[in-house]
Amino acid sequence: MIVVAFVVFYVSRSLLQGLRQTLEQHVPCLLQILGASNMGNSCVCREDSGAEDNVESRSRQTENSRVPAPETMSHPRDPVRPPRRGRGPHEPRRKKHNVDGLVLDTLAVIRTLVDNDQEPPYSMMTLHEMAETDEGWLEVVQSLIRVIPLEDPLGPAVITLLLDECPLPTKDALQKLTEILNLSGAVARQDACHPAKHRNTTAVLGCLAEKLAGPASVGLLSQGILEYLLQSLEFQSHPTVMLFALIALEKFAQTSENKMTVSETCISDQLVLLEKWMDNPDYLKRQVGFCAQWSLDNLFLKEGRQFTYEKVDLTHVNAMLNSNDVSEYLKISPHGLEARCDASSFESVRCTFCVDSGVWYYEVTVITSGVMQIGWATKDSKFLNHEGYGIGDDEYSCAYDGCRQLIWYNARSKPHSHPCWKEGDTIGFLLDLQDKKMIFYLNGNKLPAEKQVFSSAVSGFFAAASFMSYQQCEFNFGAKPFKYPPSAKFSTFNSYAFLTAEEKIILPRHRRLALLKQVSIRENCCTLCCDEIADTELRPCGHSDLCMECALQLETCPLCRQEIQTRVRQIAHIS
Repeated sequence: MIVVAFVVFYVSRSLLQGLRQTLEQHVPCLLQILGASNMGNSCVCREDSGAEDNVESRSRQTENSRVPAPETMSHPRDPVRPPRRGRGPHEPRRKKHNVDGLVLDTLAVIRTLVDNDQEPPYSMMTLHEMAETDEGWLEVVQSLIRVIPLEDPLGPAVITLLLDECPLPTKDALQKLTEILNLSGAVARQDACHPAKHRNTTAVLGCLAEKLAGPASVGLLSQGILEYLLQSLEFQSHPTVMLFALIALEKFAQTSENKMTVSETCISDQLVLLEKWMDNPDYLKRQVGFCAQWSLDNLFLKEGRQFTYEKVDLTHVNAMLNSNDVSEYLKISPHGLEARCDASSFESVRCTFCVDSGVWYYEVTVITSGVMQIGWATKDSKFLNHEGYGIGDDEYSCAYDGCRQLIWYNARSKPHSHPCWKEGDTIGFLLDLQDKKMIFYLNGNKLPAEKQVFSSAVSGFFAAASFMSYQQCEFNFGAKPFKYPPSAKFSTFNSYAFLTAEEKIILPRHRRLALLKQVSIRENCCTLCCDEIADTELRPCGHSDLCMECALQLETCPLCRQEIQTRVRQIAHIS
């Protein structure tokens, strides 16, 4: 028994020693292999840093196609991130993005950008980053032409928004784009069955014409592109293609050499025909007619044609949009009741009549269904068109936004219960200064009263509106019957306002400039209003070419764009 036990002990010890030696020999190798394997996975993750972007892109595409995203996704990206300008020396190279997906993502999310201080969406910032190279810029432009759908009312505005924020294209990039598009009159005729492509192409050309200046704009308007745009004005084209071809020609004509080139084509003959659509019940054709008439009055003059302002009947119009209170970028009809913005800025306008007491009502007919903020504003409201601030973006105004279904006050928004507005809808605006409330109506259906603006302003209200790119509407201040008059007793602007015959005239741009050249301006007058003495210094920048009244309406210096901290009246200038 003892011998057996000894043998078992000896054998067990030998086995244990052998196992120990085996482990000592092989475990380090196994650990090295496992370590290398883990390091390999880490390196793949660093080298392929675009994988997360691709996961996010697929997630957004799935979301857009209304298929629920997998719940197993973890650590989603923040959809709004600070912009990244280029790649640092130690940053990994990213995978190529799906440009079409980013463009569609931007179009889908643009309606959610409801805060003026809100960061742009990640898709937009990525597109801007891509456009910093010629190759990337060309990819973005081609994608905009390829994927923006015809039926989306914000499509052209998104094209303008994206291209306006992208870096200026180089001469080589513009030349390459011209070669890629290879446009001509024949292309416009052959592909007339693809209106979305042509609408987007003409919108891109218009945006580039506005963004560029001088020789670059002249170089872009090649003979092929000119023939393409002119052919797009023919009646066999889709009305939306006609509209954006005309807008593109308008923007090219901002350069004098281009204006001469376009005018020599006898474009005015075609515009005279399109002008007849001015009152067309089809709201798309009506936009074409509006722009055709504006171009004939302001840009492409036709010999022997009477200007519209000379023949329009304003006998019964006593209140209209104030053409002296807007920038040159907002188009106002000769009868002063219709306005349109085709610029990349957020343009605003007020009515000529101001109310201090009582109950007042006016209506607006929606011509385009995109972003407009329409409502009430006082003379203290500050409209910063290039910064995107308009009606409802300060404490002295309140606005109705039917595209994004929001009420705006003091640059903050809240949703309302009305459906999205559409072309032909009538928006009603009731102001009750007795009970201090505003009521907004959509085709006669009213929302709960808004009262917050009265904490800052109780009198001095104007009807007012702000327009995103390519938006248009018509105002009715009481010169004709209202479609949906409210049951409460109210007054109309047209019944109480008064304008002289001279005040009703809205002159074409070239005639207004000719009159301005005849006006003598004092040497020390304010550079903004040209009426008061420039007696105010802006600090800390020190510029002093403004009067106090104009200075109080500015947040930044108009010369250096530095933020204004204080305004000091210079005693030496006071008479």
